[in-house]
Amino acid sequence: MDEEGTNQNTSKLQGTGGQASAASLSNPLMGDFVSDWSPLHDASIHGRLLTLKKLIKQVNGVTVDWHTPLFCACVSGSVACLNLLLQHGASLHPPCDLASPIHEAAKRGHVQCVEFLASHGVNIDHNIKHLGTPLYLACENLEVNCAKKLLESGANANSGKGLDSPLHVAARNCSVELVMLLIDFGADIWMKNAEGKRPMELVPPGSSVGRLFLQKEGPLSLMQLCRLSIRRCFGHKQHQKIAGLLLPDELKHFLLHI
Repeated sequence: MDEEGTNQNTSKLQGTGGQASAASLSNPLMGDFVSDWSPLHDASIHGRLLTLKKLIKQVNGVTVDWHTPLFCACVSGSVACLNLLLQHGASLHPPCDLASPIHEAAKRGHVQCVEFLASHGVNIDHNIKHLGTPLYLACENLEVNCAKKLLESGANANSGKGLDSPLHVAARNCSVELVMLLIDFGADIWMKNAEGKRPMELVPPGSSVGRLFLQKEGPLSLMQLCRLSIRRCFGHKQHQKIAGLLLPDELKHFLLHI
């Protein structure tokens, strides 16, 4: 529905004394059930920027299922809505772990949303017991670009869901690209999960992922150790500043994995 259609619906509601129909308040993530979604939530999830501007005073409104407008903007992948919401005081931190914006963006593959949230100081290593970290979710859903953006932004390559690391889930998914990416950013190939298994023990025998693990069994190179050590010193909240350092471009590219 476009902006004009939204305005027509609003006029109809006003003409009936403000009694909203079930359809106008329906949460698209809850099927046909009526929820307490406000017009702000609806505008955010559909990327309606003009409507959002009019409703911005409800910037941190929360539904019964803990969805904030910021969370909804991450569902739709609208960076413009994210920007407007944050400008007007939207909280980066979810009121409940049932609806975390950064987790939703990572799971859905919205790279620009992940980048935007990271640049504004969101905790990219936020670990939710039933979901894990945003990086773990990205790997679980084979969202390679999101995983790369999280790692470039300083996400911990070994922080996953409980003892299950991002490398474990990448190995289970037999993703060569994710396994190579995670190892390059310092993932521990010897880390054991709750079942006592290393990532390499979760791949089928003879697979290309298994051969990759065998190639990576040796110690890291001195160059790689130096890069990982320097990146750890920065911490994930400072990674955005690497590009602005007074260093040769080659060295900055090295630190940024470009």
